[in-house]
Amino acid sequence: MGLFTRMELMVKSKANKLLDRHEDPREILDYSYQKQLELLQQVKRSVATVVTAKKRLELQKAKLEQNTQKLDRQAKDAVNAGRDDLARLALERKKSNTIEIESLIMQINEQELEQQKLIETERKLSAKIAAFRTKKETIKAQYTAAEAQVKVKEAVTGISEEMADVGFAIQRAEDKTETMRAKSAALDEMVELGALDEIGGEDEIERELRKMQTTAGVDDDLARLKEEMGR
Repeated sequence: MGLFTRMELMVKSKANKLLDRHEDPREILDYSYQKQLELLQQVKRSVATVVTAKKRLELQKAKLEQNTQKLDRQAKDAVNAGRDDLARLALERKKSNTIEIESLIMQINEQELEQQKLIETERKLSAKIAAFRTKKETIKAQYTAAEAQVKVKEAVTGISEEMADVGFAIQRAEDKTETMRAKSAALDEMVELGALDEIGGEDEIERELRKMQTTAGVDDDLARLKEEMGR
């Protein structure tokens, strides 16, 4: 396979995928139905054309028959008048009319057969189009329902993916919360052990001395208060 052929196949493949993505079978079905209706209208027009042509032939045949009857009377009148020459002329024209009438009868019969064929074609095509219309509407309804189901499932799938992200975020938040709680507990333990005081620069001796000073001062204030109250 040549390079050009491979590239052509690739282009056609991508074009088919693009068409498939934007192709709506409902529109195709409606378009096909419309084309069938147009074809039916053409058949009906053909029937009307044949009927019109047959009517014209029948009118022409009727005129020739009237003229033939007239020529027959003229031939008889000419014979009665002793004008065999005129009688012969009338009979010649009558014969010519008769031949033409026979030809018209054949044409009328042909038109009649063609008319019947077209009428039968119209009947079959009408039945076919009616059946196609029913099938078309059924398929369109099924496609619409399937399309709705796909959209719902796509929405559910999207929600599921979002929920998975939410679940991951919740897990991370819980992990961070547990980490923060552990850190808080560790700090509490360090406070109880005095580790933070040492970190702050004050040792145990300094705390005890300050405590003694605070206690001594409170004792002096209490003694002085009792003396003032006479107790």
